[in-house]
Amino acid sequence: MNAVPLVEKLLMLAMAAQVVLTLGLLFWLGSERVPRVMRGEIPMADIAVDRTAYPLKARLLSNSFDNQFQLPVLFFIGALLALHLGAVSWVETVLALAFVALRFVHAAIHVTTNRVEQRFFAYTLGLAVLCLFWLWLIARILLS
Repeated sequence: MNAVPLVEKLLMLAMAAQVVLTLGLLFWLGSERVPRVMRGEIPMADIAVDRTAYPLKARLLSNSFDNQFQLPVLFFIGALLALHLGAVSWVETVLALAFVALRFVHAAIHVTTNRVEQRFFAYTLGLAVLCLFWLWLIARILLS
């Protein structure tokens, strides 16, 4: 088996970190929701259709978890494409790590202070990094 280049390992590490964030939010969300339902604090009928019966913390966690299936999907597609084509450079790797770091910042804001201005800034900065990731990747693919 051939050795995997460091840039590819770091890109895969960024992907793994995004998975850890998503699963971490899911388990945290479960620890907020399930006990309340099991104790009967929240009737199942009240949560069958929407989340408003849950306390604020559970709703924030739920929204943050849902958000991990928006921009990160585009990140995973680009990262997998780069790996598949052997088009991973330090630029893609640094942008990928920056994107995932910003996802952690966004999620941290979302589930703590939930200051919309700060959250929007982190989201927008992450989006800009993701756009740069894709533009760089497309340029490298088309020019190679």
